[in-house]
Amino acid sequence: MERSSEEEAPTDEEDGDQAACLMRTPGRSEDEEVKVTPACKPFTGGVPEPSMDISALRLCRELVRQDPEKSEIGPTSGVMSESQTEVVEPERDAPSVSPSSLVETCSPSPSSLSSYFSSKHHHLDLSSSSSSSSSVLSLTPPLPPSVELSALLTDTKLTLDVYQGGAAALPLLWRSVPGQLRGLQYLRLGSEDQPAVDAALEVLPHLTELRSLAVRGHCFYDSHGDPLPGLLTTLPTSVSSLSDLVHLDLSFNRLSCLPSCLLSLPVLSSLLLCNNHLSALPPDIGQLSSLTYLSLLGNELVSLPQSLGQLQALHTLDISHNLLQQLPDEIGSLEGLVKLELSHNKLKQLPESMGSLLALRELVIYSNDIRLIPHCLNKLPLLKIDVRDNPLGRPPTPPPLPPAPKRAETKVQELHLGFNQHSFCVSSAGCHVFLPGGAELLFPPGCLVTTTRLKWVEKRPERKWVRLEEHDILLSRPLELSPHGITFLKPVEVCVPYHRTKRREVVVQKFDGESWSTLPTALRRGSEGHSSHPGGRPARLACCSVSQFSWFMAVSRPVKDSCSVTPAGALLVSSADPGVKLQFPPDSTLQTRSITLQVLQVSVSEVQALCGDPQARVSPLLCLSQTPSIDFLQPIKVQIPLPPGVTGHTVDTSCLHLLHGDPTAQTWTDITSQVSLDVTHLYAIFYITHFSWYWLWYTTQRCVGGVVRKVYQRLKQFKVQFLVLQRKTDPSQVMLQCLPSSKVESRVQSLSERYDGPQPSDLCDLLEGEQFFAGFEKGLDISTESPDCVAGRLCFVFYSSMKNLKEVYICPDQGQKGPVRGQVSFYRGEIPSNLPEEVARKRKGPDSQWLSTLPLRLPALNSENNFIMEEHQYPPLNLGDPESGYLTEANLLSISLQITKDWRVIGINLGLSYQELDRIQFKYKDNLGALVLEMLFHWARGQSSAGPGAASRLVAALMESGRTDLAEEIEDIVSIGRRKYSESLRRVGLEEGSSSLAEAQQ
Repeated sequence: MERSSEEEAPTDEEDGDQAACLMRTPGRSEDEEVKVTPACKPFTGGVPEPSMDISALRLCRELVRQDPEKSEIGPTSGVMSESQTEVVEPERDAPSVSPSSLVETCSPSPSSLSSYFSSKHHHLDLSSSSSSSSSVLSLTPPLPPSVELSALLTDTKLTLDVYQGGAAALPLLWRSVPGQLRGLQYLRLGSEDQPAVDAALEVLPHLTELRSLAVRGHCFYDSHGDPLPGLLTTLPTSVSSLSDLVHLDLSFNRLSCLPSCLLSLPVLSSLLLCNNHLSALPPDIGQLSSLTYLSLLGNELVSLPQSLGQLQALHTLDISHNLLQQLPDEIGSLEGLVKLELSHNKLKQLPESMGSLLALRELVIYSNDIRLIPHCLNKLPLLKIDVRDNPLGRPPTPPPLPPAPKRAETKVQELHLGFNQHSFCVSSAGCHVFLPGGAELLFPPGCLVTTTRLKWVEKRPERKWVRLEEHDILLSRPLELSPHGITFLKPVEVCVPYHRTKRREVVVQKFDGESWSTLPTALRRGSEGHSSHPGGRPARLACCSVSQFSWFMAVSRPVKDSCSVTPAGALLVSSADPGVKLQFPPDSTLQTRSITLQVLQVSVSEVQALCGDPQARVSPLLCLSQTPSIDFLQPIKVQIPLPPGVTGHTVDTSCLHLLHGDPTAQTWTDITSQVSLDVTHLYAIFYITHFSWYWLWYTTQRCVGGVVRKVYQRLKQFKVQFLVLQRKTDPSQVMLQCLPSSKVESRVQSLSERYDGPQPSDLCDLLEGEQFFAGFEKGLDISTESPDCVAGRLCFVFYSSMKNLKEVYICPDQGQKGPVRGQVSFYRGEIPSNLPEEVARKRKGPDSQWLSTLPLRLPALNSENNFIMEEHQYPPLNLGDPESGYLTEANLLSISLQITKDWRVIGINLGLSYQELDRIQFKYKDNLGALVLEMLFHWARGQSSAGPGAASRLVAALMESGRTDLAEEIEDIVSIGRRKYSESLRRVGLEEGSSSLAEAQQ
């Protein structure tokens, strides 16, 4: 708030009897002033200007009270309540004060200070007394009402780093109360505001009694919670006049070099330059002979000057988190050094001169590249050394090889193989081989000495030797490359095609005859012009470099994050979900351990449907493993996100359950009561010493362990549907497919031009790698010599991301004539031991392994034992009978043309099953007219054995379906037909009656 005086302040010679104190009264606005004349004159001359308000007077009294040598005036209250107006005046018996001393203390304008510490607005504001120009500084957050001037300014200390931009108050205070500031010994400033800190630096040379000065960044935070950096880049040379300065803190700023003025501070003993941008120290830093504490943590120092050894008084030296590669020998001259901090540098060795540091008690050198501790340090029996995270005892790392000269790339020969070409030759010149299906093999020049014949074959994945981990998914058929014993002189690149996966990583695994191992994998697109489908995009390839041939396959898995944990501790953050963190404290292990973290995302809606709890929520599933597998010595801190929709403010902790999973026994145990589960706003934190699986649930159900076990087993399964399709040009060629339900629609659309058949089967559940059989029954046989066909059954192994299909030829059983109607049934093979019971329980009795059955129909055989491709011709279809109603085929055709999208409702009311309607819709889904006609005639053909009244049933179904117009039309047709039929009966009846009478008379 600004105020300007209405008249000039009276001089010392002018009469001051009418000096007034300004104040506010209740009911008046801020700008209204009430002039109150004190009962007696507290001063004999040099009174303040009439515009000084009550806050300024209170401030002046406080300043006078803080300097008892200048005045003996006792404290007086300058606080007024809102309910009354109180005249503020000094005590009558108080001795007078020298006008000059008061003017010196409050000069030039105490009203500017009253604006600065306004109790009305609670802002820290300073305003100039000039009537023509004024400046107002507002600080955020505002000064609380309870904070008095003494909280910021005492006899010898001024704290201005508690409010953002507080450094700008220093020059305004200097203009207002310079006498008070001249005695300052301790000053703290924030450096986050560049204009404010520049203005404050101009005042520093006048504060000659300063002993401690702090100009730091990171005192405040932005809206995102990040600290505001300091903006100080240098100090003015006039700072060298601070001859009494003992402590100086310039941390968290932007200093790129040490200000030269600091070298002229004779008694400086503590210097903090942490987290700046210092790349070097001046060579004359040894002039700071009084320095006992020096911190250069978090800079960019590459080396130290030799003059550092002249700091004989130095007790503590912190040069951690820099880029030091070596130390000068002169460091051994620091005879008084007690603690030396060198962690997180690039030191490879320590100088022998450190053996002279007889006072050294603590040496911290962890996280460097030191391989040998000098023997000279053994002479210091009281020395404690922290050597964690150093390659002690290991041989030195050889220097990197010079880069090889770039050679012109030689384009190797390309070789494109067909499905029936399973061998090829590779010479010493190399070759780029393209296999059917998208796989590629790149043989570099010089990988072989002589021309060698190599072979390839895609193997059928069998559960007995294709072993996947718990959450792995097979993306390709195993590719066998032989001969296995051959060794290449240069690595050969093997690229296996795979299908896209979401939120999972893809790796290539290699089989050595006993177990599978994961190879370093690079993902890329295949070569242009080579696609698994003509005209399609190049295949996605998972590539690895190998020196020997073996079996290879592409596998997707949850992203694996790994790290090595040493006794120094570590932090592991999931790359799939950054909210998942593992923090390993120091001394949690005595030996280096390999840690692996996998985060498995789980659909909340799927969990709710499986467990029957609409309130259920789950966090990501954590899969933790380690080598070696022994408990940790210290608890490991685990942070995981809270389940979706759950926050720390709204969570009901009684519904929060932490589950421990045993991957071997497939069990889940509620361990909530055994751990300390802390909940923040977004995360849950707990501590463990044993690694396994952990899953955080939020549910209202009891017996959570059993529910989680069932849900987890169901989540491992795939919703699967079966297809049986026949080639339109050759119905004897049948394609069997087994697909996840999400892929059925797109697959059927892509095959609709070439294949035809029944609709997909109902959903069933399968596990990755599960075996099942397809058997042809009711007059159908397999006419193929496939090796996986036994006794009319064809063997499958289901993998969710592969094309689970087989094309076979089928024929009628011996002795069958005419069109053959049969079916193909799918059965389970070997039931896995951990298969949930509800999956296998599809039928009772001996057919308990049945999965689904789909119909199949072959055309008739002609005299040459070939299939007749023409569709079987049905006789003309006439519906009903003359007595109850009669509809000809022409009538049915006319009615079908008037049925539109309500055909399904009409079919249901006609008594057709949902399965029959689904099959009709699948077969004619792109042709509404053919679909309606098939529905209507399919029902009509079935009425031949249903007895009389078919037309009446059709009328009732149309009425029930809301098609009264068609029902009335049919009734009219039937009525006309009955009349014609009755008339014909009369004529026929009369003729029959006369003939029978004649016979009776004879």
